[in-house]
Amino acid sequence: MIPSKIDNVANPDWWRGAIIYQIYPRSYQDSNGDGIGDLLGIVSRIPYIASLGVDAIWISPFFTSPMKDFGYDVSDYCDVDPMFGTLADFDAVVDTAHRFGIRVMIDLVLSHTSDQHPWFRESVQSRENPKADWFVWADPKPDGTPPNNWLSIFGGSGWQWSPRREQYYQHNFLTSQPDLNFHNMEVHEALLDVATFWLHRGVDGFRLDTINFYTCDKDLRDNPGLPKDLRNATIAPAVNPYNHQEHIYDKNRPENLEFLRKLRAVMQPYGAAAVGEVGDAQRGLEIMGEYTRGDDLMQMCYAFEFLSDTQPTAARIVKVMQDVDRVASDGWACWAFSNHDVMRHATRWNLSTGAQRMFITLIMALRGSVCIYQGEELGLPEAQLRFEDLQDPYGIEFWPEFKGRDGCRTPMVWDAEAQNAGFSSAARTWLPIGEAHRELAVTAQETDPSALLHHYRKAIHFRHNHAALRVGSHDGLKSDGDVIYFTRETEGEKLFCVFNVSDSPSSFQMPNGDWRSIGQELGSATINVDGWLHLGPWQACVALDRAY
Repeated sequence: MIPSKIDNVANPDWWRGAIIYQIYPRSYQDSNGDGIGDLLGIVSRIPYIASLGVDAIWISPFFTSPMKDFGYDVSDYCDVDPMFGTLADFDAVVDTAHRFGIRVMIDLVLSHTSDQHPWFRESVQSRENPKADWFVWADPKPDGTPPNNWLSIFGGSGWQWSPRREQYYQHNFLTSQPDLNFHNMEVHEALLDVATFWLHRGVDGFRLDTINFYTCDKDLRDNPGLPKDLRNATIAPAVNPYNHQEHIYDKNRPENLEFLRKLRAVMQPYGAAAVGEVGDAQRGLEIMGEYTRGDDLMQMCYAFEFLSDTQPTAARIVKVMQDVDRVASDGWACWAFSNHDVMRHATRWNLSTGAQRMFITLIMALRGSVCIYQGEELGLPEAQLRFEDLQDPYGIEFWPEFKGRDGCRTPMVWDAEAQNAGFSSAARTWLPIGEAHRELAVTAQETDPSALLHHYRKAIHFRHNHAALRVGSHDGLKSDGDVIYFTRETEGEKLFCVFNVSDSPSSFQMPNGDWRSIGQELGSATINVDGWLHLGPWQACVALDRAY
């Protein structure tokens, strides 16, 4: 029985301004000593998650899978892979999380399946079977080459030859991840049934992997090339020719909206919410706006602007948020600095602990919802791994120019003194513990009042206590040198937020008003009697309008 405080139907906007904690289950907590994290391990750590004050957890895939892409290649959407446990273990995750007031979102991978999924195993047999048109199949060109120029994010052609059918099938990722045909309405119904299955089990929502990849061009037209000066490595590493194309036909299709509206209708009776991952280097924010506009599509989406390598200077942050206001003002963003697919931001942006404090305070003040990736609350840097320790096919393919995603996926560090830092009792874990991580373990930080972990808790608590930060409007971000400033406002509360995005001191003149500095627990600067702020390196100030 779900506690009344998790009544999503009575509170359908619970997701707006929510803080979502991402769990990569292979690396969170191992409960059975096999070196791989699992669902019961998550259950054991829910009290810790609750202590952070987050609203929901997002669990990366735990479905039955051959694990060629570590669960993002699903062979059974409605069961748990034995390495993670059982459906009963998943029920325990939901029940325990709900008892602690935490919602549960799961990672649905709908754009493609594993080549071991029964749907594909039937589809590949012939051109006439009942599942023949459930995947994107195409005849070769007269010379036997693929039907068009589409590429795979994991390298090479986006097409794989099937001798049995004498046709190619599309794969945006690994050759073992065939793409579903979203022009087939039977596929729509099957995937909506998957969503319903998990909603019946009590999940509160979904993270939708590669949401803009679902539908491809029905006529399979070639993507146009991109001039070199327009290419960027936001989605794929710079050495990948995937960046050489403008992806207007293999993804980002307007026909995708039809399926998204159906999915929203399925979620509606449960009060469930979804956050979509928009992977596009040119139109990410625009697509985010398209997919979250109105009340019949997705509630939230995130693009890769703050997951990229580009250093977030004051000017850069202001430009991103101004672009959002321009192309997605009617939608809702979900911001993140780190996740399981990118280098941890402490390393990616070469951040000091002080800078990390400022950035978590900043993200809690931005309009939108927030995702936090496991371990970032500890300030974990990217783990440095040897080639022989790699598991990620992406890194193995492009090593050493691109080292893959294993460095952000190493096990969580719980106890500085314990074997495998408290993650597992196994002699060997699926990825090694990061050498620099042990001293940042939870036990080491819990006893240090100045530790980053406590700052994360305070920043989350501060956001929860101020409706203007959770759901209020903003007047547009502006910058003055290295200083960002903006107003957040809702009925009954008006806040002025100032951030020094640099390692040098700055001064800032407050606007006219009866302002009182708040958030001293976050290191908020004091306003002088003359209205000037003197901001130290990476210091913020949040001020309350007392006259409001």
